[in-house]
Amino acid sequence: MADIRSLDAARKQARKNKAKATTLCKHGHHRWEVDNQPQFDVKAGKLVTRYRCSRCGEVQVKAR
Repeated sequence: MADIRSLDAARKQARKNKAKATTLCKHGHHRWEVDNQPQFDVKAGKLVTRYRCSRCGEVQVKAR
């Protein structure tokens, strides 16, 4: 019986972590990481930095 409970606890923890990640991103708390693909903005004539959220995969582009 102890093995079943520990298995259920592990599943519950995994669901909790997954829900935490999605709800954080839904409320705008992304975990941005630099995406190492160099990009060039043709209209502005500048190199831009591309950021990708490690939780949900959303992409953000900033010109610096």
